[in-house]
Amino acid sequence: MSQKANYTKINSKMWDEWASAGGEWSLAINHQDFADATQGIFDIYLTPCKPVPHNWFIPFKKAKILGLASGGGQQCPVFAAQHAEVTVFDYSDKQLELEKMVATREGYSIDLVKGDMSKTFPFEDETFDMIFNPVSNCYIQDVEHVWQECFRVLKKGGVLLSGFANPALYLFGEDEKALQVVNKLPYDGTKNTVENDEELIKNGGVQFSHSLETQIGGQLKAGFTLQDLYEDHHHKGKITEYMPCYIATKSIK
Repeated sequence: MSQKANYTKINSKMWDEWASAGGEWSLAINHQDFADATQGIFDIYLTPCKPVPHNWFIPFKKAKILGLASGGGQQCPVFAAQHAEVTVFDYSDKQLELEKMVATREGYSIDLVKGDMSKTFPFEDETFDMIFNPVSNCYIQDVEHVWQECFRVLKKGGVLLSGFANPALYLFGEDEKALQVVNKLPYDGTKNTVENDEELIKNGGVQFSHSLETQIGGQLKAGFTLQDLYEDHHHKGKITEYMPCYIATKSIK
């Protein structure tokens, strides 16, 4: 039987399985991409399709950057390529292994920390200059906790870059050819009728919709100043024909 009280462990196992299977968010950058990044030539993503504008970033050299739920060897190697001091905080062993693989291949050092971002982050106050948080808080029940912890571990003037799902995405079922409203919002995956862990993993883990009040308003409530945002579409499925499915924000402490 499923232990949904430990839903983050279910999600961690799901990401391990996705990474082991070579999922699209676990395809580490190749050597040429890394070499290009050393010259400032790169695209990295908070959301599936639209790259983050380069003017959202701080100068990378010697900056302390936290990749929050950003394992997989896709984004954080770009920061390391430009001499940032990078820490990756992720709950998936396999995603962290991919970070280690790239770091070993390219010869840079990186701090890898396994942990659950639904808990207190294992970092001192005002440690980081920037946090890079691609779409992931859909796997966390209390998103306002995440923003509060981000605010705590950022230095004053630090930057939070985050991607997250438009809550309307959770209205619909999994049929990629037709749209049918199947869920009320907010969606709470712990109330899913599926009880078997393997079935939950197969169906995308235990996920949660979060309102814009808790996503954007939650950042403001934590103390951030919202500086910019953009919307992005899904990389697959019928819904992307009708609406943007993701939002990325840049906020300042």
